[in-house]
Amino acid sequence: MAPIDLTGYDLAELKGLYFDIGQELQRRVREEREQARARIHALAADAGIPLDALVQKALPRYRNPADSGQTWTGRGRQPRWIAEALASGRSLDEFKI
Repeated sequence: MAPIDLTGYDLAELKGLYFDIGQELQRRVREEREQARARIHALAADAGIPLDALVQKALPRYRNPADSGQTWTGRGRQPRWIAEALASGRSLDEFKI
């Protein structure tokens, strides 16, 4: 793709283009995700496999002793209760289930 000369645009026009590009990127990412999801569903259906059998839910590995309803799988962002405990010097091993 040839470079685009943007020097003739004023700031408001550039901001408008930036906004439009962001919107288009979000739309295309959403569209590709939906197409991928549809392909996965079709492959699973063709193979006679329930989609749930392909998706593994992570089991909780850590539990808040102060509130047993609060658990964490160890994936993703740490919950506040874990982050606060670690910041106060406690070990993650103390919360293992």
